[in-house]
Amino acid sequence: MQRVKLDRIDRRILADLQADGRMTNVDLARRAGISAPPCLRRVRALEEAGFIRGYHAEIDPAALSFNVTVFAQVGLNSQAEADLRAFEDLVLSWPEVRECHMLAGETDFLLKVVAHDWDDYQRFLTTRLTAAPNISHVKSALAIRTSKLQPGVPIDVDAVLEAEVE
Repeated sequence: MQRVKLDRIDRRILADLQADGRMTNVDLARRAGISAPPCLRRVRALEEAGFIRGYHAEIDPAALSFNVTVFAQVGLNSQAEADLRAFEDLVLSWPEVRECHMLAGETDFLLKVVAHDWDDYQRFLTTRLTAAPNISHVKSALAIRTSKLQPGVPIDVDAVLEAEVE
């Protein structure tokens, strides 16, 4: 693990790209206070170091008729590493599961699942999730509304930051 010190310009680039991944390099450079060529070099270096993992568009779920979001708390019968990995691999094959987090405590995994409607989620729950190997229990919590959806992490541009990269 290598320690990397990010300067103010690097943090500004990360904050701006996190807020708008489609920002042009020219706009990004202007906001960071540097010219375009060194800005592009910095972005590439941040990508190669693993600070920037990718870029994506934020899609409105309702526009594609995904009207239900459910958080499923999943408990497994076994927490052996091989069983945990097997469950994670299975989750990767389910497109309706948008996030999967392993937790400490009573719940082993928290899944964010999107569905067209409640019946669609129930089908997923009964034919895939609870039918999967090693499942002990599932508790479903239907999201009523989302009041904040902010991906990424809070970046303080003015703070001194050292990070570990592989």
